[in-house]
Amino acid sequence: MIPPTIEWAGDRVRLIDQRLLPGQLVMAEITTVEQLCECIRTLAVRGAPALGAAGAMGVALAYVRGEDTSEAAEALIATRPTAVNLAWGVRRALDAGDPVAEAVRIADDDVRVNRAIGAHGASLLGQDARVLTHCNAGSLACVGYGTALGVVRAAHEQGLAPVVWVDETRPLRQGARLTAWELKQLGIPCTVITDSMAASLMQANEVDTVLVGADRIAANGDVANKIGTYSLAVAAHHHGVPFYVAAPRSTFDDACPTGDAIPIEHRDAAELDEVPDGVTVENRAFDVTPAALVTAYVTEEGIIRRR
Repeated sequence: MIPPTIEWAGDRVRLIDQRLLPGQLVMAEITTVEQLCECIRTLAVRGAPALGAAGAMGVALAYVRGEDTSEAAEALIATRPTAVNLAWGVRRALDAGDPVAEAVRIADDDVRVNRAIGAHGASLLGQDARVLTHCNAGSLACVGYGTALGVVRAAHEQGLAPVVWVDETRPLRQGARLTAWELKQLGIPCTVITDSMAASLMQANEVDTVLVGADRIAANGDVANKIGTYSLAVAAHHHGVPFYVAAPRSTFDDACPTGDAIPIEHRDAAELDEVPDGVTVENRAFDVTPAALVTAYVTEEGIIRRR
């Protein structure tokens, strides 16, 4: 129903160009490291697990083209600073005897890992659960299946009939554009809301669970995710709504002690439209949610509870 977000295609990388969704489903053929770096920078491919696969495939591209793999690795890692999986995938491929085989292995493993995350996480959702999610942590953010949306997907497949509140997720509307598109393809009922509406839904007792993905999880449990996630965690804590983070173990960065050490990407001011000329724009792509606000982490190894 939804093709792999990214895959190795012999001597090139094939990926869904997410800049064109939901209007068009287009598979881009990427033949150089420079093209792949541009796809990563401009969010044609995005999401921590997908970036892990992309990083490895970028090294594989350099390898099959007879180029310097170390130089390719540096260029790839520099494209997106916050998501730890990108550097993780690059280094795994760089350290492998056969970068191509390692990249394919990472991609295959991602789908298996995500299905395990979904199976564990579905146990946290009751019948007819009303789930609020932010940004996109589904198949499009991974090679396939999804992390946070993988939990919803697994619950749906088990007949638990979850319904989803989809935060629009400004400024690039990756909830409205991508998450809602995925859920529609999967036949899972969803409703798109403005980001600022989320707390009022919790106040009205219309949210059972907040479920998000992550781009990096520090050693102390602090979570970097799309800007606006921290606000959701504060509101969920205030209203007694469980706040779950679904992510593979590769997103946990034991070398990063706390959220304060996570580099936060700042993006182009032009992503915020309809701002008068001459007015300063601050466009941080991510924020950090303290571990104390996380109810539990859902990984391929099981559920890790915080509170």
